Amino acid sequence: MPDKYEWRKREKELYIPKNRPEIVEVPEFKFITLHGEGSPADELFSEIIGTLYSLAYTIKMHPKKMKVKPGGYFDFTVYPLEGVWDINEKAKENFSGTINKEDLVYQLMIRQPDFVVRNLYCEMLNLVKAKKPNPLLDQVEFESISEGKCVQMLHLGRFEDEPASFAEMENFAKGQGLTRFSKVHREIYLTDARRTEPEKLKTALRFQVS
Repeated sequence: MPDKYEWRKREKELYIPKNRPEIVEVPEFKFITLHGEGSPADELFSEIIGTLYSLAYTIKMHPKKMKVKPGGYFDFTVYPLEGVWDINEKAKENFSGTINKEDLVYQLMIRQPDFVVRNLYCEMLNLVKAKKPNPLLDQVEFESISEGKCVQMLHLGRFEDEPASFAEMENFAKGQGLTRFSKVHREIYLTDARRTEPEKLKTALRFQVS
């Protein structure tokens, strides 16, 4: 039986970055995604995470039980939660250098293996809807996202201290003759914030450059 596909071992370049800035080329991947707005401390944020994981684990586990496996199927470790972060348009118009968490807008997502095509996704989504009805399931999207050339870095510690890492990343990009597209950025959560002390959190930070 083939070994389980583990992203931590097979895709270190993309998911286990060094704690110093580096350039990485990120190809197109498939994701299940949900949009939200407001503080990560709000109940909606936790509900979105729970919805995505419920669907992600159904996609992982149910095909094992199917009499006819999906084409290209393989066992795998569920990918980590990722988030793309921005602020709302009103906050951009009145930006003073300080971000209010209530002004945040985000897209949370979990990457899916290549064998997950739209028909399989829809089948698994309907299965979750039948077993665990949830209005957020109607808002889940299945999409392909390509980031291209990026600068990334492993941030160790509190989310509130990320600006120091971003400043280091921006200085690195400038030294490489690269320009950051925008203040929109991606975070990949390598530790569970509910079970990890803030000082020990590990988050991969990434933004697009040209």
